[in-house]
Amino acid sequence: MDEPNVVGDWQEYDEHAGLRVRVHRLEASEPPRGRDDAAEGLTYFSLRVTVENRGSRHPTVHLEDGQIDVRIGVEGESAFIDWRNSQFIEGFDVYPLRRATAVLYAAGPEAALGQVDVQIQLRVDDDWADRRLWAGGIGTAEGVPLGPGREGLACQVSNFLRDQAEEGTA
Repeated sequence: MDEPNVVGDWQEYDEHAGLRVRVHRLEASEPPRGRDDAAEGLTYFSLRVTVENRGSRHPTVHLEDGQIDVRIGVEGESAFIDWRNSQFIEGFDVYPLRRATAVLYAAGPEAALGQVDVQIQLRVDDDWADRRLWAGGIGTAEGVPLGPGREGLACQVSNFLRDQAEEGTA
C-alpha cells in the first residue's frame, strides 16, 4: 500500500471476491449513551465502517474491537476509543447485495482531529484479510485528502473541477 485510501473510498478485497469495505461519515458526534469519564476534555467523533457483498457467497464478517485502530494528528497518536458506545460487526453473514456497518465512537484533542487515520483488519469467515488504511479529518469534505504530502489524485481532480467551474462563470 503506497498511499492510504481517502475516507469515503471503497476498497475491494482481492482475496474475497465481491467483498468491499469503506470507512465513511467521519464527523464530530456525541455518543448515544453519554460520554465516558476517561474522555473528559476531549472532542468526540464518530465514523462508520461498511462491508458490502457484491459476490455470490454469503461470508461471515467480523469487525470487532482490536481490529480497528484510529490515529489522530500529525504525530499519529492513538485516539480514545469508546468501546461502550461503539457498535461492531460480530459474526454477521453478509448475503449478496447486502451491507453490514460498524459505528465507532472515539475522542481526541480538538486540534488533532484535522488528520484522522483509520486502519482496519477485517476477518472473513476464519481468514484475516489484509490491513487497509483510510485518511481523512474532521471538518473537511469527505473524499478530500488532508495535510502536506497528501496531494493525491482526488485532490488534483477536485482542484481541476473547481478551476473549470470558475473559468465557466468568468
